[in-house]
Amino acid sequence: MPASTRHHRALAVFVHCLGILAAVPALPAAAPEAAATPRPPAVTPQPPTATPRPTAAATPSSVAATLPPVTSTPPPVAVAARAPTATAEPTPPSAPPAVAPPARVPASTPPPPVTVAVAPESSPAPRYRIHVRNVGNSPVDTTVRQELPPGSSATSISAGGRSTRAGGSAAEVTWRLRLPAHSTTTLGTALTATAPGQPLTAPACAFTSDGSRPYDCGTATWQAAAPPPAKVTETPPWQRIPVLLAGAAILLLLSAGLVWVWRRRRGRRVTAAALATDGGPDAGRGTIYPRPAAPSPAKRRRTPPVWLLVGVAVAVLAGVIGAAGWTATQRVAAIDTEKQPTSGAWMGTGVSGPVGVPLRESAFEFTVYGMSCGSAGAARPADGGGAAPAAGRRCQATVGVRNVTGDHQPWHGQLQRAYLPGGRWVSTDESATRAANLGRDVFADPMAAGSRVVLPLVFTVDGRDPPRQLELRSGVFSAGVRVDMP
Repeated sequence: MPASTRHHRALAVFVHCLGILAAVPALPAAAPEAAATPRPPAVTPQPPTATPRPTAAATPSSVAATLPPVTSTPPPVAVAARAPTATAEPTPPSAPPAVAPPARVPASTPPPPVTVAVAPESSPAPRYRIHVRNVGNSPVDTTVRQELPPGSSATSISAGGRSTRAGGSAAEVTWRLRLPAHSTTTLGTALTATAPGQPLTAPACAFTSDGSRPYDCGTATWQAAAPPPAKVTETPPWQRIPVLLAGAAILLLLSAGLVWVWRRRRGRRVTAAALATDGGPDAGRGTIYPRPAAPSPAKRRRTPPVWLLVGVAVAVLAGVIGAAGWTATQRVAAIDTEKQPTSGAWMGTGVSGPVGVPLRESAFEFTVYGMSCGSAGAARPADGGGAAPAAGRRCQATVGVRNVTGDHQPWHGQLQRAYLPGGRWVSTDESATRAANLGRDVFADPMAAGSRVVLPLVFTVDGRDPPRQLELRSGVFSAGVRVDMP
């Protein structure tokens, strides 16, 4: 056999062997019948049961009674069961079902036993009516406080009220009342106007008898009566700017038309005069060759001097640069450095206002009804319980929060800030706030859709000056609201 043929056969055998080895893992490991038959469980030996021995006092009849009856059935033999048992094969645990974590349900807040409604009167001077109602079944002792706008004072107070100075820098009117069950008490105040025609907002709140926790609050804004509209005389038609502009345009069109007609008639007269003066001895006879036309003298076109062109260009360039600089200066001057960002990653539009005015952001409507501050290191119920640090004092703000969305909305204490003079700020003192709310964490549960609460927020500040501004927001990316404190 030639050597080449032997090599080819050896190579073919080697290739077939490789194919067989590659196909071996794909073959079934066992027959279907053997795969379907479960593995027999191992037989565990049973420990022998101890047979009680008869005592010495036992009789043969009693011993025979205790022995098991003898039957002709042979003893059972351990047979391998063919059904699978629980100990045959351990099955892996199944994955837990994908269930979303339970959402926090907003806590139900009981309605306050006392409600407050404030309404302004239609009068030349600021006047307010405060309706305090007890909706409970038992009498309630309450303290009503009305915050006065900065710069105004009370000129008339209903019976039982007195004007005092609050813990901050604003004045207030205070009443101590005992409200019978299901009764309504109306209080009244008259204030001095800070400026003619300027609206004034004066919120009022009903607190517990010690003045530490608010029941409910209300606010109203007094508007000065609008003066009667002045009689406006119509301007004659010939003195109105559109009529004057239209008349000037018509005059310009007429002037342009007259100039065009005059120039056309003048051109015709010049042409007729030139034809009349062109006659001569040979005017009536023709010639074989046309007369050579007399060359007209070339007229040099007048161009403006170079210094004039350069001056005009410099003036135009200076005007463009000046206009661009003036526009940029106006835009930079219009930027408000104290305004909160209202675009980009922020949600909603940042708004600011005084005490007692409802301010709305993306999810909540905040209303600050007032703030009172205690002395350094002092402890009083209105400060949230417990003594304040030696170098600081606690300021309690009465805030109304309304959820204006259709879903539950959480909010956080660290996002509520009080700004001090100099730009420094502090967040809510959550432990003191919890104590002021009778141990309830107001930030633990979200607010229900459409709900409204009035609660105290406590801030621990250092120094003698009270906060100048409060910043309240519902979320991290919310633009929030800013309330200017008096």
